[in-house]
Amino acid sequence: MSTQEKSMEELVQKYNVAAPRYTSYPTVPFWDESTFSAKAWKDQVYHTFRQSKDKGMSLYIHLPFCESLCTYCGCNTRITKNHQVELPYITALLKEWEMYRGIFKGEKLLVSEIHLGGGTPTFFQPKNLKFLIEGILKDVNVTADRSFSFEAHPANTTTEHLQILFDLGFRRLSLGIQDFDPLVQFMINRQQTFEEVEAVMLNAREIGFESINFDLIYGLPKQTQASVQDTIDKSMLLKPDRISFYSYAHVPWLKPGQRHYTEADLPKGTAKLALYNLGKKLILAQGYADIGMDHFSKKDDELYLAFQEERLHRNFMGYADRFNPLLIGLGVSSISDAWAGFAQNVKTVEEYHKLIASGVLPVVKGHILNAEDLVIRRYILDMMCKGKVQLDPASDLTEQIKEELSILVQDGLVSIEGELIQCTAVGRSFLRNICMAFDQRFLKLRTKKQLFSEAI
Repeated sequence: MSTQEKSMEELVQKYNVAAPRYTSYPTVPFWDESTFSAKAWKDQVYHTFRQSKDKGMSLYIHLPFCESLCTYCGCNTRITKNHQVELPYITALLKEWEMYRGIFKGEKLLVSEIHLGGGTPTFFQPKNLKFLIEGILKDVNVTADRSFSFEAHPANTTTEHLQILFDLGFRRLSLGIQDFDPLVQFMINRQQTFEEVEAVMLNAREIGFESINFDLIYGLPKQTQASVQDTIDKSMLLKPDRISFYSYAHVPWLKPGQRHYTEADLPKGTAKLALYNLGKKLILAQGYADIGMDHFSKKDDELYLAFQEERLHRNFMGYADRFNPLLIGLGVSSISDAWAGFAQNVKTVEEYHKLIASGVLPVVKGHILNAEDLVIRRYILDMMCKGKVQLDPASDLTEQIKEELSILVQDGLVSIEGELIQCTAVGRSFLRNICMAFDQRFLKLRTKKQLFSEAI
């Protein structure tokens, strides 16, 4: 074993701790609900809307239904084969949207981004998705550079799904692949063949979709270097525009479905990192660019251009090619972001329907950011999106952050020159750990309770 290999093994042993993915700051477990109320949230939404209405807002719509449970999944889902749930849920979504439109006091709305997530958005019949999107966009303007995207299960995405959503302005889709290996698919209860994925790709390209993303996961049960290589090789044959190569988040205390297998079935530590390094090497060899934690894109894709121009953004959906200060989340468990405030909806379908029927905005918890939160939020976003942070020399936090980073400097994960903090090539594998050094709420409220998945 070389010195470099030994060093990486030591780093993995040291830094493979529970860590947030930093799709927000503060992270959800550290939200301070004592300052949050429905009124405070509505006030913040309106304030952010007024400040940014010419830029356009983002909408995230959570469609939680799936016909079967993928055991690896950490999302909020409802498993059912009863498609009679579709229209009542869409009706509730449109009522929630009307509540938000009431907050905007009748002002003309401009939408820049829509993302349909889940669950399985393609669980819904195409005609019902059309009813939903037409209802959302009624009397609403959209920006010329709109970004409308949706998540799809290759096994149930029809040509009609693709055509109707394309006609509604959608140009991007994300296909949940995870792994092509039959044994891995059996372990995670996620079956789709290469041929099914290929058929959806060909249909989407023929219809005119401009950007197609593959979601792949490393660290799944029974996954090996051979299965990762086979998955990447097959993915490359289909030439997606973007690839999200996520670390599997093992959180069985939150998601009991993950107890379908045991920790003994999972690659751990350096073995798991080796899967990532292999996948990354194969992806980069095909001309894709590493644009951020777990994300790769072709060099003619808008995501790469945003990375090059340092306008990449990270939110609850991952990386985005634009920053809209106002993101409204609709549906069960959706999280909204008004830059200086967050709010999350209730997590069960029954409670969501009950509140909507009562005319009550279905937020259940949230956080209003203070001045320190806003500084740290910007720092963490810059590290996640640019790989560097320029600290404020006048801030009381600067020396404290440098001190917290000193160990990471010794380990070669970051460099510090004056107030400029930069992630090193080695540090890119430990971005979550680097961001923890900025995370004041985590550092002040350290807890032995496991709240997050392991960093690697």
